Amino acid sequence: MTSSGSPPAEVRRPNIVLILADDMGYSDIGCFGGEVSTPNIDRLAQEGMRFTQFYNSARCCPTRASLLTGLHPHQAGIGHMTESAGFVEYQGWLRDDRPTIAEALRPAGYRTFLSGKWHVGGSYLGPHEDLVARAGRPQNPRPVDRGFEHHWGTLVGAGSYYQPFSLLEDDRFIDTIEPDFFYTDEIATHAIDYIATAGDAPYFLYLGYTAPHWPLHASPRDVEPYVDLYASQGWDALRQLRYDRLVGEGLIEPHWGLSPRDERTPPWLEADHRLWQAQCMATYAAQISAMDRSIGRVLEAIDADNTVVMFLSDNGGCAEFLSEEWTASLNLVPRTAPDGRPVRGGNLPHVVPGGADTYMSYGRSWANVSNAPFRRYKHWVHEGGISTPFIARWPGRIRPGSLTHEPCHVMDVMATCVEMAGAPGPDLVEGRSLLPLFSDAGFSAERDLCLEHEGNRAIRRGRFKLVSAHPGSWELYDIERDRTELEDLSDRYPGVVGELSAAWDDWARRVGVRDWTDVLSGLRAQAAGPG
Repeated sequence: MTSSGSPPAEVRRPNIVLILADDMGYSDIGCFGGEVSTPNIDRLAQEGMRFTQFYNSARCCPTRASLLTGLHPHQAGIGHMTESAGFVEYQGWLRDDRPTIAEALRPAGYRTFLSGKWHVGGSYLGPHEDLVARAGRPQNPRPVDRGFEHHWGTLVGAGSYYQPFSLLEDDRFIDTIEPDFFYTDEIATHAIDYIATAGDAPYFLYLGYTAPHWPLHASPRDVEPYVDLYASQGWDALRQLRYDRLVGEGLIEPHWGLSPRDERTPPWLEADHRLWQAQCMATYAAQISAMDRSIGRVLEAIDADNTVVMFLSDNGGCAEFLSEEWTASLNLVPRTAPDGRPVRGGNLPHVVPGGADTYMSYGRSWANVSNAPFRRYKHWVHEGGISTPFIARWPGRIRPGSLTHEPCHVMDVMATCVEMAGAPGPDLVEGRSLLPLFSDAGFSAERDLCLEHEGNRAIRRGRFKLVSAHPGSWELYDIERDRTELEDLSDRYPGVVGELSAAWDDWARRVGVRDWTDVLSGLRAQAAGPG
């Protein structure tokens, strides 16, 4: 794909700010039905366009690989995670022959900056000294190796907000941090510094937040306003309230039913440790509020009239339960807090979350709220795992307060950026530019949207979506009538199942999807090493 050519000299090329939240569900933020206070993100929606059917790639690093390259994750080298399975499609780092947005825009005169999380540069399992030795190798490319002029942030997928693992500035690791350090705040500080250095040149700024990915870390000041709300309402009432707001905003259709509460989750009034559960969700909400405040600082620093801002999340809410045993095995969990207290890892009901001496997640029951009205979570390719709130603001080009219901995917961002910049695009791009949608037009033709992650499979063609949770069989849904995936039509339309499953198989062969059992075998073999 190539762009239609450079814009006329008198047309100023826009700055581009791409904001990515981490593990945030479809309905968490205010402008997508949530009760979490997000005034700055909501203002982007009021002044721009909300995409109601925008898809991610189900997990942190596959989504980032697709976002940055305009390809399916397997084509970019990250078909699974950042550990290698021994196949090029599952090598765990971005392929050298798959340019990033930064590599496409920088030769066209753009300054290119990343503040925040990278997570597409291979594995960093092991102690800190291994991290230092690996960074910058072919198997562990850093942002500065892949088109970014400057980077401040972390290389790995998660970590403490008070003392992040793998914190890097360009090519230098940062070992000393200030006592009041908080990662979400610092991402904005460094982004603003980068904007100030851009001068008259257009810039591409990628903000890679880790919020609200576990661990649950937030200040008491941000947590306190939410505790009573979640304790009094609980997950059942909040799922219904979010559903009602989504319908009222026109973001979902009223004939789509709210998916049932996860069968493994008890009714709120029968749940154990309800105050602690409310504190967990309040801390998660506080992480989103802190991110929104950080985004607001960046928005104050930009030239709004000549800057395109895009906001999205990398996958649905995360149902992962952090046990004491799991956190003890993670090299990115610090053993002591900055003040010397031991870090208490795991979801312990007698420990209040939020502090630097804790390491918790909010769990499946609240993730079920985050992904309302949809089913399932991060990792799966049912709607709850792959539906992302996407917002684009471009003053003078995007009608304020508009909506589009066109199905889109994170791989469309690359094509959009190169067209806006008037830059030559990579030879291989699967995504399509969103610019027609910015102008309230539609795509010229329908396309299949195919996904795979850890054996979970899906293809969407027009009104139908075929989906399977590994190792289960295919399910078929009429997305126009039932996007919450409540009525499986596979027995009623066997011909559609056959047609779409054959199309998915063709796509899987083309992009290099491997059988999940083979990927697992490859991961084990690579981890074991030679012999």
